[in-house]
Amino acid sequence: MRVEIRPVETKAQRKEFLKFPYRLYANEPSWVAPLRFERRQHIDPKHNPFFEHAEVQLFLAYQGGRVVGRISAHVDDNLNEFQDNLWGLFGFFECEDDADVATALIDAAADWNRERGRDRMVGPMSFSTNDECGLLIEGYGLTPIILTEWHFPYYRNLLEEACGMRKAIDTLMWDLHISGKADVHPAIWELAGKVESEHGIVCRPMRKKELQAEVGRFLEVYNEAWERNWGFVPLSEKEARAYAQNLRFVLDENWAMIAERSDTGEVVGAALTLPDFNLAIKAAGNGRLLPFGWLKILRARKKIDRVRVFALGVKRDYQHAGVAARLYEMHYESAESTPQTGGETGWILETNKAMNRGMEGMGGTVVRRYRFYERLLTESAEPSLPEAEAFPWREAASHGEANEATLAADDA
Repeated sequence: MRVEIRPVETKAQRKEFLKFPYRLYANEPSWVAPLRFERRQHIDPKHNPFFEHAEVQLFLAYQGGRVVGRISAHVDDNLNEFQDNLWGLFGFFECEDDADVATALIDAAADWNRERGRDRMVGPMSFSTNDECGLLIEGYGLTPIILTEWHFPYYRNLLEEACGMRKAIDTLMWDLHISGKADVHPAIWELAGKVESEHGIVCRPMRKKELQAEVGRFLEVYNEAWERNWGFVPLSEKEARAYAQNLRFVLDENWAMIAERSDTGEVVGAALTLPDFNLAIKAAGNGRLLPFGWLKILRARKKIDRVRVFALGVKRDYQHAGVAARLYEMHYESAESTPQTGGETGWILETNKAMNRGMEGMGGTVVRRYRFYERLLTESAEPSLPEAEAFPWREAASHGEANEATLAADDA
């Protein structure tokens, strides 16, 4: 049956764009239905500061008058300026198991980006690496943790086989059992014990009552510590405050930490770990708060027993002072006083040898893998990976040097 791609232009179409995943995943127990009002605000230029520096076009795929897929195409001026590239992006990819539909969606997004002078299209990013991003290719048997997505296994085949998308890079998520300190490499605790006495750096919990000020402190570290990461784009102050507002209900002072110099007050490191609110959202069932979804969420919130280390970083000048080790140690201390005794790391680039080595030292194992894809749009564009590593039936080995602007895991 013929596939028709239409740009989202009307209020009714935006509603269809938002509703489609809830129908597609209705019978999938592993999927967690996101809160509908949050998703509605996320794609609304009036509520999401991302639109202040980006151009976005949403598309729907129809067959026989029925929605069978969706995708976004977008250009992020901040990303292009910061990374000095000409990337176009795609995201929000959801599709029935139909190669013709997937190909039509990807082609529409690629054409839109090509018309705007982009040399490649990279994704999925909804809308950037600061949001849910990457396609799940390992870990289908796990319920997605907060700020991650679950995808049907056939998505990988659609993108790689039907659409000919190339691998750009993979990211890894490690499990983290925050117990059994004796099993952790002792060098980590030795470093942690010297942070204050030898370097004059104090690590403390964030203060929720000073949330706006704490967001500014966190942003200072975040935008420096991750600036060398593949695909990284700094959060603007407006974006950071919007994130803080969205996460206010989730934030737990036991799991949010700041490291600062005791003499000057300079912020040198930060860690933001979030209780896995997906466990509570899943109780609502369909992403609706009304009439009784909010009550189900409140009840389930008390049973949350895992966390996600959303971000943990240290400024470059302080990466060999043991700050990361002390922040690790504080996670163990928090696990002793909260219901959460384990969880997962945020995603880590496969090329980040230092950080992945640190996770191994903590006794972790890789539990999820997400993949970013690219399509070259001009003859002069060079692929991110050599040809041999881009074939979908091969797993590309770690390449390049470790990104030392994230964790100082190599201190240990």
